[in-house]
Amino acid sequence: MKDAAPQTIYLKDYTPFGWRVESVYLTFRLAASATRVLSKIRFAPNPDAPDQRFFLHGENLDPISTRIDGSETTPRAVAGGIELDVPDAPFTFEAEVEINPAANTALEGLYMSNGMYCTQCEAEGFRKITWYPDRPDVMAPFSVRIEGSEPVMLSNGNPGASGDGFADWHDPWPKPAYLFALVAGDLVTHPDSFTTASGKQVELNVWVRPGDEGKCAFGMEALKKSMAWDEATYGREYDLDVFNIVAVDDFNMGAMENKGLNIFNSSCVLASPETSTDANFERIEAIIAHEYFHNWTGNRITCRDWFQLCLKEGLTVFRDAQFTADMRSAPVKRIEDVIMLRGRQFREDNGPLAHPVRPDSFVEINNFYTATVYEKGAELIGMLKTLVGHDAYYRALDLYFDRHDGDAATIEDWLTVFEDATGRDLSQFKRWYDQAGTPRLSVTDDFKDGTYILNIKQETPATPGQTRKAPRIIPIAVGLLNPNGDEVQPTTILEMTEAEQSFTFEGLASKPVPSILRDFSAPVILEHEVSNATRAFLLAHDTDPFNRWQAGRDLALDTLLNMIRDGAVPGTDYLDALHTLIRDDTQDPAFRALALGLPSQDELAQMLHDHCETPDPQAIWEALETLKQVRAEAYQDTATRLYARYQVTEPFAPTAEQSAARSLANAAMSMLNRLDGGALAQKQFDDADNMTQQLAALSALIAADKGETAVARFYQQWRHDRLVIDKWFSAQIVHARPEDAAAIAKTLTQHPDFTMKNPNRFRATLGALAMSGAGFHHASGDGYDLLADWLIKLDPLNPQTTARMCTAFETWKRYDTDRQAKIETQLHRILAAPDLSRDTTEMITRILG
Repeated sequence: MKDAAPQTIYLKDYTPFGWRVESVYLTFRLAASATRVLSKIRFAPNPDAPDQRFFLHGENLDPISTRIDGSETTPRAVAGGIELDVPDAPFTFEAEVEINPAANTALEGLYMSNGMYCTQCEAEGFRKITWYPDRPDVMAPFSVRIEGSEPVMLSNGNPGASGDGFADWHDPWPKPAYLFALVAGDLVTHPDSFTTASGKQVELNVWVRPGDEGKCAFGMEALKKSMAWDEATYGREYDLDVFNIVAVDDFNMGAMENKGLNIFNSSCVLASPETSTDANFERIEAIIAHEYFHNWTGNRITCRDWFQLCLKEGLTVFRDAQFTADMRSAPVKRIEDVIMLRGRQFREDNGPLAHPVRPDSFVEINNFYTATVYEKGAELIGMLKTLVGHDAYYRALDLYFDRHDGDAATIEDWLTVFEDATGRDLSQFKRWYDQAGTPRLSVTDDFKDGTYILNIKQETPATPGQTRKAPRIIPIAVGLLNPNGDEVQPTTILEMTEAEQSFTFEGLASKPVPSILRDFSAPVILEHEVSNATRAFLLAHDTDPFNRWQAGRDLALDTLLNMIRDGAVPGTDYLDALHTLIRDDTQDPAFRALALGLPSQDELAQMLHDHCETPDPQAIWEALETLKQVRAEAYQDTATRLYARYQVTEPFAPTAEQSAARSLANAAMSMLNRLDGGALAQKQFDDADNMTQQLAALSALIAADKGETAVARFYQQWRHDRLVIDKWFSAQIVHARPEDAAAIAKTLTQHPDFTMKNPNRFRATLGALAMSGAGFHHASGDGYDLLADWLIKLDPLNPQTTARMCTAFETWKRYDTDRQAKIETQLHRILAAPDLSRDTTEMITRILG
């Protein structure tokens, strides 16, 4: 039978826990199938909380004993935990439970990964370890003893005594249980150290399995850069004697910011030129920074309840984006972030899974680790910084750290800090946290007698549970260009607060060309009727890098939509303007490579849907293929020159400069691949001495139907490297023809190296199918059938990964009735599976609407 009827939890029902936790002592006696956990917790009544029963969370625990102040007591079993009768005074609760890490395939709580003990407690995994008030507003210092035969035994905080068969750890900083961590196993370290601004020396370690030592150096350097950057930019020093990172193969997320002991999915920390692409290096650098920055924005100041998740995640994503912009190219980073936002979060906002950045209810909190909370949450921080200004932003952050250090805070606390630091009223800005959906800005303009007027309307479509939307404050960055390309109005921030507003610019000699929403100053959809000639002008002359890229993107979108609708031939406006840009060697190669990128199949499907048209996935794929072919033929000479010019001849380095050169050269190779039958790609594959070049060539060969030999060679070369083989699985599906994608994915699920127990391998295979556009949405419905089959199989083992993978179906109502019927059948089949988890039940129910 299924889980008990899911219970909806509401923000409005929040009450503080009735007791404070003054100290926590834990002893772990490790055994793979029978670990004993002994807890000793000091509680005291909370005078700020209403009267309530004493309740502790607990799941899948085999109770051995419980005591209060040394006397045996018998708890009452209730849904989700236990209740006890306790004194109306401080008391000590002791318990002993037994858990089975080896059987914990959900990868929450304490589990085994290839013989190594590890934990994942966010959001509600600690309750699978012992009885505890598992909620983020209950914070306490933890002392931990680990007993076992493992060579390395780690936990949060600073190391204490250790000896044969035991290791003690103490974390002096109060933390919620979701930040608890334990790792034990056969590990080796890549050590280093960092001296803080105040002169404190911190021991640093990246712990990995034997054999992975050669893949740690980049991650360690990224950690040291992050520590220095946080001191210089935000004035935040690290506060423990040691900082440990551990690479774990089986992990549901990218990484986890546990205090002093960050646990990483191995794909997000292990790197070498031979096995990692430039994109891998940049992602690793950003994720290491993200988890380190959580030390202050998430750990020292945490969230009061899970409704405030965006408080720690949105702010920390914004901070890691700032870091990457400083380490690499700020314009390229901004463009990449917007591509991801539109591809993931806008899609979420436009479907049945739409929810506010701060939701007001949830059934399963794991289902709200979403692009809306993370990426849109970060956009809100960026807008706030734009509205108050650079200096005021940092004054407010200093006040935030001073006022709330050690607190479990709320969005109201966050906004109050900005109001106090700047004197601004941010009550309207709070609507961004409360209202779901992506605002649409409709723009028209007028020019007369030297006065230029921008007329702007904002409207947010209805979303599930929210039919009417109040106007939000929207910072709109605008610049004006003369017809000769000179900037006559530098970037100005227009603050839109009403449903309709007009903004006036005077003293102009001629009608300007507006550059609107510079640097993507707000997460909105801009609707402004612009000719392709004007877009080409902006692509050539706009001084804002983002809007230059956006002009090219809009030209590509217009071209593709016309091709999809009526088979139109690509126009010269787009081809000529883009050609001019990519030939200009004064421009950043990475920017030019991004300009050569085309809208995704999903983006085009959404645009057609927004125009009340039914997207045909096959027609979208064919239009993209046709445009790629036309560009290759038009740009052949330029592509040949670019490929030769931007070859990197010096030894590989994961720098922004080398990465930019390789990205443009590989974009050129991809074009030439369409003309030479894969000859250049084959040569690059044969000669490659780094994964960026080898994987780009392999992908091109697969796309050209010339990859059979290369696929076999790649596997033989890398069959012993689990992370590279993830790339091998994914590439074969992503670059397959639509009619072949599901069959290839099905064959790969039968490969000896496929396992659904490893989230990375499952995502590399079934996740690649879900992202394959016309492959997943092939008219046969085979992609839908295959994904549903595997989600039903995976759910009993790993509900969290299953529920997240269900989002592949979230756009089902945009397609034709036949595809809708096929998807709906699969959704109901998943929902009817026996013992379906609460995670997946909630997700499928929301998708069905």
